[in-house]
Formats: sequence, structure tokens, C-alpha cells
Amino acid sequence: MSTLDIVPLTCTPETVAALADLLRETVAAGGSVSFMHPLAPDVAAAFWTRSLSAADAGERVVLGALESGRLVATVTLLLDCPPNQPHRGEIAKMMTRVDRRGRGIARALMIEAERIAVERGRTLLTLDTAEEEGAGPFYEKLGFVRAGVIPDYAYKPHGGLCGTIIYWKRI
Repeated sequence: MSTLDIVPLTCTPETVAALADLLRETVAAGGSVSFMHPLAPDVAAAFWTRSLSAADAGERVVLGALESGRLVATVTLLLDCPPNQPHRGEIAKMMTRVDRRGRGIARALMIEAERIAVERGRTLLTLDTAEEEGAGPFYEKLGFVRAGVIPDYAYKPHGGLCGTIIYWKRI
């Protein structure tokens, strides 16, 4: 039986490579996480280098779920909000390896992200997810409230417009 550790990630070449691989797998599988398929390895690596640098600066927390030391999922807690929103955080880039889905890993990441948000003085979390084939039911099970849908918000990774659902949760 493998162990699951949820840890904050820092900007190392190994971490960037693992996150870039996970991002490319997610996009190839149709995950709507801001990128189009095919996603070039250098574009994925550059995104995670910027994101982890922002985490190192305290603007966000990038959490990784490690199963026996291997990165199998991630979620980002954005903390760098405008001056009139110091109480708010945003959940972004929730991704789980295709072969590891449905095992409670994403739930464990979200629980830790909420714990950190509370620790950092946040009382409200927001997020968005694709209307088609998104994770809406997952977030609703965690207590997030559907605020509404924005139609034709973004392109799906393989093409075609898709709406996004906006969610919020008091923590």
C-alpha cells in the first residue's frame, strides 16, 4: 500500500518537470485548465516555473499530492488578491493523474488548501470549473456553492467553446 503525502511544492527542476508532465497529461485528457492541446513541454515548464516562483514569494501555495514520492495531483491556492480582498483566496489548477482519479486524492488536496487558507486569514474561497465535463459535482460535495455560469467562457483543450461555473465557499 502506498502512502499519500500532501505537501507545499517549491521551485526545483524536478518539481517543475513533474508538474509539467501532469499538466500535459491533464490537457491531453481534455482537462480545462487554461491550455490548449497539444501543450508543448517548454510551455508547461515555463508556466510551472512562474507559478512556483510566485509560491516562493508567498503569493500562492502550490500543493502536491505525492504517492510513494511520485507527484500524482496538485492544486493551487491563490493568495495574492487586491487590497480590498485580503479575506479571499482562489482555488486553481486542480489536477489529478488520470489513473489516480476517484481515490480521494483531490479531496485530500482541497482539505489541506482550505486549512492553509484559514491559517492565512482567509474566510472566503472562490473557484471556477468547466460547465461541460468539469468538476462541479466534486466541488459541491465539498460545500462550494454554485454562483452561476458564464457561457462560452473559454475554449476546451481540443477545441469548441465551453461555459464556466463560478463557485464560492465560506471557510
